[in-house]
Amino acid sequence: MQQSNGYIIAFSAILTVILGGLLAFSAIGLKPMQDMQVALDTQKKILGAVMELKEGDDVPAIYEERIESLVVNAQGEEISEVDGAPVVAEDVEVGKQFKLSPEDRLYPVYKLKTQGGNQAEAYILPVYGNGLWDNIWGYIALENDLKTVKGVSFDHAGETPGLGARITSVDVQERFKGKKIYNEVGELVAVRMVKGETGDPSIYGENEVDGLSGATITAVGVNSMLESYLGYYKPYLEKVSGNAISQVNSESKELTFNN
Repeated sequence: MQQSNGYIIAFSAILTVILGGLLAFSAIGLKPMQDMQVALDTQKKILGAVMELKEGDDVPAIYEERIESLVVNAQGEEISEVDGAPVVAEDVEVGKQFKLSPEDRLYPVYKLKTQGGNQAEAYILPVYGNGLWDNIWGYIALENDLKTVKGVSFDHAGETPGLGARITSVDVQERFKGKKIYNEVGELVAVRMVKGETGDPSIYGENEVDGLSGATITAVGVNSMLESYLGYYKPYLEKVSGNAISQVNSESKELTFNN
């Protein structure tokens, strides 16, 4: 039986409303699980910059025990709220902040605490930039001397498999461990991937690592990302270094006085 055009239009509209409602209901119902998965992935990336996670590790428990987070501004000052609203490091979307001018961004900091203690063993800093095809991002962890790289964790949106996408591989990220972010005259220069790839780490200086063969633009993006963000965090790093020096001097004076 042939139906009228009005019937077909009404039936299609009702069906669209029903299906749209079901999709919206599903999205709302699944959002908590999706948010948990995103949070878990972020925790893995942060911890991955300072330790090797094994299959079966309770990542949220490790994160809760070992990581202390805070947010700083472009002047390196710790902030707890913005426009009267509390700000939490884990809620700061670095990708969205990347679209703002550097002086207006929020900069999360993650401290790796010593096991069973509250002293900072390392400082983990988010970084973000541009690769060949899309954005690249990750974390760089500094030892508590704030000069030596403890580890890195990189990711990307669309770099070429087998070429630029290798920034996510363990062998590439291992190259950064132990490198220095300051040169011999005390200038903040970050760590630079050289052009080309030799496979011989012994020929590079304290501020250099082997490059990526066939992925020069991605390597340049990594270099720019690290140099830029370590520069943005420099005011905070200098404040922490200054506080540490002041504390050491204070303890030294107290020890001398007591003797």
